Amino acid sequence: MISSETGEKATSSRRGLRIFLALLPLIVFIGLAGVFLMQLGSGKDISEIPSALIGTKAPVLNLTALEGANVPALTDAAVKGKLSLVNVFASWCVPCRQEHPILKELAKDGRITVVGINYKDRQENALRFLGELGNPYAAIGVDPNGKAAIDWGVYGIPETYLVAADGTILYKRVGPFDEKSVQEGLYPAIEKALAAK
Repeated sequence: MISSETGEKATSSRRGLRIFLALLPLIVFIGLAGVFLMQLGSGKDISEIPSALIGTKAPVLNLTALEGANVPALTDAAVKGKLSLVNVFASWCVPCRQEHPILKELAKDGRITVVGINYKDRQENALRFLGELGNPYAAIGVDPNGKAAIDWGVYGIPETYLVAADGTILYKRVGPFDEKSVQEGLYPAIEKALAAK
């Protein structure tokens, strides 16, 4: 026969387990919220997604020219021996339009060569885009099926890569440039690349 004390302990134990199981989702939620808050408070720029390609040689560039843009095709020869900013853009990309004035300013910086990969775009739309906003690119290659973007590890556009004169990828920016990202991310990467020469 089970004593009343043993029965009370079993009932109390089951009740404790039920309370714990009922509170478990709340405990997990609080833990995850804490992790997310720490990440938000870390000050890291989430648009600077680390890339497995940083520190490796850039993928081969052998893209055809954007006919009518009056700049050469984007090939390895177009960037060989130059500190280059490779920008992936499209006319249908709203953030590309937002960052375009910054790219035009960067194109005036004699330390770098700005080149573009026109991603999954129609020729007439790309030409209209450049005609409206100006052309900051020293060379443009068309990527109609997105193969080059896959090779470069593009998540979404715009994306921009700083590539050293020897072809090594030094820096990656996901999303449009703004003044802060240029001052705090790109310019320090350019200075570091130039100092390493």
